[in-house]
Amino acid sequence: MAEVTLENVRKMYDGVEAVRDLSLAVGDGEFVVLVGPSGCGKSTTLRMIAGLEEITSGTIRIGDRVVNNVHPKDRDIAMVFQNYALYPHMTVEQNMAFALKLRKTPRAEIQRRVGEAARMLGIEGLLKRRPRQLSGGQRQRVAVGRAIVREPKAFLFDEPLSNLDAKLRVTTRAELKALHQRLKTTTVYVTHDQEEAMTLGDRIVVMADGVMQQQGTPFEVYQRPANRFVASFIGTPPMNFVEGTLAREGGAVAFKGREGAISLLCAEAHGAALGGAAGSAVTLGVRPQALSLVDAGLPGRTIEATLRVVELLGDEMDLTCEAGGQRLVARVRARPGLAPGQRVLLAPDAARMHYFRPGEYGASLLHPVHATAAA
Repeated sequence: MAEVTLENVRKMYDGVEAVRDLSLAVGDGEFVVLVGPSGCGKSTTLRMIAGLEEITSGTIRIGDRVVNNVHPKDRDIAMVFQNYALYPHMTVEQNMAFALKLRKTPRAEIQRRVGEAARMLGIEGLLKRRPRQLSGGQRQRVAVGRAIVREPKAFLFDEPLSNLDAKLRVTTRAELKALHQRLKTTTVYVTHDQEEAMTLGDRIVVMADGVMQQQGTPFEVYQRPANRFVASFIGTPPMNFVEGTLAREGGAVAFKGREGAISLLCAEAHGAALGGAAGSAVTLGVRPQALSLVDAGLPGRTIEATLRVVELLGDEMDLTCEAGGQRLVARVRARPGLAPGQRVLLAPDAARMHYFRPGEYGASLLHPVHATAAA
């Protein structure tokens, strides 16, 4: 195992900057997930670590060795691709053993490693089959097994679950997490699925437009988003945003929505951070889980809204509401009797509200120390 370190790494494609000044250290045995929308630079970053893409500038280290000019096969890493890249004419056993045979590994050692990996992944009974005889989940396990037998310094995963159906993604995700806890191999994993990132990663790196927007534990990134983009990308359903201004009301600070339908007192604990921005335009962010239904209104504490859509999710339900032309989604405990067109009262938890400077990458006013350079 080894650390994987990127220092000021940059990648240009025909004058377009795909990755901009990226610095990242993946600790020995750590599971780090790069997450972001299509075109954010996450797969390009993974391919540069693997040596499948040349870097434009910067330094990449695996362990103590600079690998900028080292051939992919000599970097001692193993990569699992989105399409699994199995040889169709070979059996599962032959696919898993192929890289070891190229290295002229002794036959007994190959058999030991393949057998051990097969037992670990529960595919002992598939070793004589060919890829066309396997399901998508089985092929994915074979691809992981082929990586495991190499005993590399680091694993690289490029959206390996994207071809699986929703139910199989959940179970395979849990298997990958358990596998990492057992092997403790340094892992860099790429996905566009924020739920996958949150459940798998020891640490997640949120990217957009080639820039690392924030890195931290899943809990830190969810609870303390560095900017509006991170807040909008991480969390299901997505965070609600309301444009407005901050104003002083006596000794307190209040948020005033543009249309006047939303007026909320800020949490007392946030007063010091927000007081200096009084009179400035801000974006209020509130997660659907921080909105609750109440029976009585209270000035500065509740929002009067019209219910538009009710989505039952079992024990919970998502309520899409409208307040003064502003769309708000609340995730609440399921209850009977709610129907579109009904007037409801929403109470946001002031302690869980977020405030950002205007713009798609507007920095958090509450957690500026966590912010990175915006795109």
